[in-house]
Amino acid sequence: MSTSTVYLARMRVRNPDENNGVKIQNLCTAAGLSGIITEGDLTALKIHFGELGNDTFIKPVFVRSVVDSVRKLSGKPFLTDTNTMYIGSRHNAADHLTTAIRNGFAYAVVDCPVIIADGLTGNNYRDVSISGNQFKTVKIAQDIVDADAMVVLTHVKGHALAGFGGAIKNLAMGCAPPMGKRDQHQGMQAEVDESLCVSCGYCVTQCPFGAIHMEEKAIVDKSVCYGCSACLQVCPEHAISFHWDRDVPRFLERMAEYALGAVTGLKEKVLYISFLMDITPDCDCVPWSDAPIVPDIGFLASTDPVAIDAASLDLINQERGLACSSLHCHHEPGENKFTGVWDYVEGAYILEYAEKIGLGSRTYELVEL
Repeated sequence: MSTSTVYLARMRVRNPDENNGVKIQNLCTAAGLSGIITEGDLTALKIHFGELGNDTFIKPVFVRSVVDSVRKLSGKPFLTDTNTMYIGSRHNAADHLTTAIRNGFAYAVVDCPVIIADGLTGNNYRDVSISGNQFKTVKIAQDIVDADAMVVLTHVKGHALAGFGGAIKNLAMGCAPPMGKRDQHQGMQAEVDESLCVSCGYCVTQCPFGAIHMEEKAIVDKSVCYGCSACLQVCPEHAISFHWDRDVPRFLERMAEYALGAVTGLKEKVLYISFLMDITPDCDCVPWSDAPIVPDIGFLASTDPVAIDAASLDLINQERGLACSSLHCHHEPGENKFTGVWDYVEGAYILEYAEKIGLGSRTYELVEL
């Protein structure tokens, strides 16, 4: 595999002419945004707006810096995401738009429209052909497919099933409608440890598919379960888990193939910007934000999603873990921080598989601005 370039701007600032917004615009320039955006390009800025109650999503003022960079090149930017599979504040476009505005992504702040790419109820998508081991076609939101260019804005953080969420996950889950998200989760099967279950019934109320019911203990109907992990994340006794060794590698492969489908029609018209700040243990999909596990690092930009994720992991692992965070081990520099939170998931496997299917390269050169 060839070596990809990843650009880094750290967050230390002592000069008003080089604030973080300026640094983000300089990253856009260095990483070649001018070669991606041409005049009139309808440019999707793929972002996660954060669930209501979450507060560590990408700051809207930083997003405005990217919007301004696209506008300077005469592109036509719009912020976009897709509806969720689980029940929450982004399950349909009406609620999703309301959430985006409440979290600060209003037109007056970001200076561009917000469009939910898969329509009102998540049924606006197209089948995209790929050559994968798990899929031959994947479902991608129509407004992503129809865009002329895309800038993928990713808040790098942990994730209960994937280990971590980076640019690849942002593409895979974030560009897919609920049916596509189900495709990726298919095969993950929640399991209840009856010795830990206290029959509180909270998991029953949180399952979006009605796959759990109560008898003496919680029972999962595996013919209905889509493996979304909503139950796992809310169980107060940690009585719900998955068959990690069997199911997670397949889940990560499915995500990588969906990420490939998300960019198949865009060719060389995608830029990735990753935000290594507020590096929390959980996805922004949860309606809370736990304490960061490492200090803020900075911003990355690249045209290669695999390389930028590889660089993100390396930079995070080089940091010393923060005390009073959810890290239960791996605090020392060089140790894997996300397995220090989710010790049953080796999320880096997705990089190996993504490289194998041609999504990008794990070999990168880090250029610090």
